[in-house]
Amino acid sequence: MTAAADTAFVEFERVQKSYDGETLVVKDLNLAMPKGEFLTMLGPSGSGKTTCLMMLAGFETATHGEIRLAGRPINQVPPHKRGIGMVFQNYALFPHMTVNENLAFPLQVRGMGKSEREAKVKRALEMVQMGAFGSRRPAQMSGGQQQRIALARALVFEPDLVLMDEPLGALDKQLREHMQFEIKHLHENLGITVVYVTHDQSEALTMSDRVAVFNDGVIQQLAPPDELYERPQNSFVAQFIGENNKLPGTIETIEGGRATVRLATGELIDATPVNVSQKGAKTLVSIRPERVEFKPEMIPPGAHTIEAEVLEFIYMGDIYRTRLRVAGSEDFVMKNRNTLGQRRLKPGEKITIGWAPQDARALDPL
Repeated sequence: MTAAADTAFVEFERVQKSYDGETLVVKDLNLAMPKGEFLTMLGPSGSGKTTCLMMLAGFETATHGEIRLAGRPINQVPPHKRGIGMVFQNYALFPHMTVNENLAFPLQVRGMGKSEREAKVKRALEMVQMGAFGSRRPAQMSGGQQQRIALARALVFEPDLVLMDEPLGALDKQLREHMQFEIKHLHENLGITVVYVTHDQSEALTMSDRVAVFNDGVIQQLAPPDELYERPQNSFVAQFIGENNKLPGTIETIEGGRATVRLATGELIDATPVNVSQKGAKTLVSIRPERVEFKPEMIPPGAHTIEAEVLEFIYMGDIYRTRLRVAGSEDFVMKNRNTLGQRRLKPGEKITIGWAPQDARALDPL
């Protein structure tokens, strides 16, 4: 999806946030998203992503800049008048109320009549497949069930925008993965706009139309998941999104969208230059582990090959993960699918590995 400012549903324009008047937690944020998009704000703790969500919700005030919803400035609009649904990690359900009462509460606050309230509560519970739980209290349900109720409560008044702050963080891995698909399907079926905050990159890749990668109060890259993974724009994004090999080196030549890099141990390899522009510049060459092959028949034509020593070979069920010594680095990882007849490598074994030149990217040094 693209998001031109003139069709933006949610828009941050030159937004800054400081808590002490000196340090900017969010620095000059410009972000526009269209109606119906699922946008994830992803980044490490302290990167500014949750602060952005809280400013959009109205629980934090922007120090500078303007936030707009459907073209209307909302900086001065109180949270309860923004018409935004919220889902938190800790569910934030009222423990003394039944499920039905929890869901009816936001409708009651809006002055809705009893029969309409009951119909909307019933519909919201059916959306999350919790129709039979209306008379229970939160303490009588599991964490996954409570999270479904929290989601239903955010959707019950049919908001145009739903904000989710680490909503699956308290769930176990299997349930978390199941809920990722549930939320994604709800988004697709209802056509709502979702802003989702997480530090879990696999969650962001699975669920989002676009991902904004935050670091140090700045969006490092805003792109669809496959573009973030395949074409990271700097070393931070490459390291934060998925597992990634990095080989330090120096740009030897750069021309026509290709660079030759001299690695620390003297080998020359080809790479696509990103965020480096001149000969002699320091660089980190980024290569994804699953793009590295060692079987001669699997190494693509025209591939760059290099000698490697096996340090560790780990069976992981669907894949084999091999740690190698490559060009002086002892943290180079190769991932190969577990196929019939796959050879198990032994520590100390010397092999030749290779990858297609387009799978190597010469990025800025960290």
